Amino acid sequence: MRSSAPGALLAHGVGSRQDLPLPFELAVAGAAAALVVSFVLLAVLWREPRIDGARAGRPLPRWLALVLDSRLTRTLLAAVGAVVTLYVLVPLLFGKDDADNPVPFVVFVLLWVGLVPLSVLFGPVWRRLNPLRHLHSGVLRLARLDPGEGALPLPAGIGYWPAAVGLLAFTWLELVAPDNATLPVLRLAITLYAAVQLLAGFVFGSHWFDRGDAFEVWSALFGRLSVFGRRDDGVLVVRSPLAGLDALRPAPGLVATVAVMLGTTAYDGASNAPRWFTFVQSSPVPQVLTKTGGLVLVVALVGLLFTVATALAGRIGGAAPSAMPRQFAHSLVPVALGYVVAHYWSLLVLEGQNAFILLSDPLGDGGNWLGLSDRAPNAALLTPHLVATVQVCAIVLGHVVGVVLAHDRAVRLFPRRHALVGQLPLLALMVTYTCGGLFLLFAA
Repeated sequence: MRSSAPGALLAHGVGSRQDLPLPFELAVAGAAAALVVSFVLLAVLWREPRIDGARAGRPLPRWLALVLDSRLTRTLLAAVGAVVTLYVLVPLLFGKDDADNPVPFVVFVLLWVGLVPLSVLFGPVWRRLNPLRHLHSGVLRLARLDPGEGALPLPAGIGYWPAAVGLLAFTWLELVAPDNATLPVLRLAITLYAAVQLLAGFVFGSHWFDRGDAFEVWSALFGRLSVFGRRDDGVLVVRSPLAGLDALRPAPGLVATVAVMLGTTAYDGASNAPRWFTFVQSSPVPQVLTKTGGLVLVVALVGLLFTVATALAGRIGGAAPSAMPRQFAHSLVPVALGYVVAHYWSLLVLEGQNAFILLSDPLGDGGNWLGLSDRAPNAALLTPHLVATVQVCAIVLGHVVGVVLAHDRAVRLFPRRHALVGQLPLLALMVTYTCGGLFLLFAA
């Protein structure tokens, strides 16, 4: 069975938005109206802060919390991560460099996209599976050293900046880099990433992975939307997804990270538009430079709009404008999730099946290690109408949740007499993001 060609992985989406029962103009008008109505209802019914993420949640049964936090569970999850990594290394190092090699599907579909629903359901799962974190810990424990202690303390001001750079670098590899699905490119990229992470871990200790490992941060931020979480006192709880995001502490680089999460997905949608494709093809500038500039420009625009809107909200609301972008950064996470679902869920359903089928024959020699080689992907679920409907609903719902989070934070930070009017720039920002997201869907 021949799979999709590696280049097809760049076509992130199955189906057509033209199959929606509403035309583009009505879809945009309805989405904008949903945000405005949500804002009005919140202004009338939600006048005091209601989300206390740091202390919210109902503790899990004691026996379940002990099982989840036990050394055995942690060891088993680390072993799963190690076994899967070793399995994928087989086709990476010894497989054929052709369209049937499963590594591009594992990296760009199962890891990058598949990690999102796992994290939303169960929390920051990559922290427990991350083979680099556990390799770092194992080496230091063999040397009778504390993995949490590095040669140097992790600078307080570094925050999420390494994760922002790492996420941007990965999406550049995914969306811009030439021959990005070939084994030589993937071998180099994976080797460089592992080397940087391990070196930084040895220098700064295991706390580096919390902020410096792009995949851990990607999983952790989306994991805050899970109903399972941990309060500030360390207790495992079941809580509202809103509480999980409210508990996210402002930190340096957090705004840049969420801007990358949102902006890179937006660029992915824009890069599928015929006008952008024609511009890239006809530009006298090398395509790699043109695409790189487009990617950076979209991320910068997303971050700039957010920074200006939140600073203006702070000025109108009577709070320090410079502190507002970090204070409201958590409200962009559900927006980013909406974009990810809209652009990638059909890719995950279809190419995720391909990934497991191809993993059954990792060396491309006719093997059937997992018993799946004779299977074919089932695309019956991916009707154009369903795909398009999920895409639009995901974008709108993500923005509505973002409005709720921003509203609760505003009524906490702003004096009551300024709280409502101070949110108007944030509402305008969410409407802009929503209309932009829908335009990218329809334009593609």
